[in-house]
Amino acid sequence: MKKILYILLLSTQVFFAQNGFEKGNALYEKGKYAEAVDAYESVLGANLQSPELYFNLGNAYYKWNKVAPAIYYYEKALVLNPKDNESLNNLKFAHKRTIDEIKVIPKVGFEKLMRDFTGIYNYNTWGWITIGFATLFLLFFIGYYFSENAVYKRIFFFGIFVALVLLLLAVSSAIFEKSHFDSEKPAIVFAEMANVKSEPRDGGKPLFLLHEGTKVYVEEIIGKWKKIQLTDGTEGWIESSAIKEVK
Repeated sequence: MKKILYILLLSTQVFFAQNGFEKGNALYEKGKYAEAVDAYESVLGANLQSPELYFNLGNAYYKWNKVAPAIYYYEKALVLNPKDNESLNNLKFAHKRTIDEIKVIPKVGFEKLMRDFTGIYNYNTWGWITIGFATLFLLFFIGYYFSENAVYKRIFFFGIFVALVLLLLAVSSAIFEKSHFDSEKPAIVFAEMANVKSEPRDGGKPLFLLHEGTKVYVEEIIGKWKKIQLTDGTEGWIESSAIKEVK
């Protein structure tokens, strides 16, 4: 009985979420961007998420001239689907509306090579790839174990070796990508203007100003303050209420 009630509840939730998503699309097409945002956010209120939902929310906020939430939701869409070209392109357009111009210091050396490779897929995809190579390894092993032909045994043995190497590579990539995902904490400045200070206190020395829409990375939290780093490596402390973390 409990399972039936759960299924009915889930079905109802999905139905209303789909209805809210379609309503948001219809309002967006009519140019009613604020109402479209309300419709899309009603879907989020049902604890449902998807890259398409976040992308549409970003578009609605962008058309509504709300740059910070537009960038925020494009970034959230990219967390779920890092290779989505539409989200990447719209994010570039949204960045052109921001005030702060922060340089991006490119990564170099081994870390860059690792990120370039493991960043091809997110850690969930690497997990499925790992399962695929593990299955392949098992099939080659079974073939080797039961084969009585010497030529086939050599082929299966070589397959076992290749599958094992690929399996270890996939596992390492999944672990590296999951570690990177967990340690990286991007956030978007939502305050119109926010002082970044040298210390986590009201009397701290002001270092510089940030404006809405700027992307930062959270490194530490003390009370109502968060230590942030910009893409150019600059660091400082900002009030938690001034930013919103992407994940």
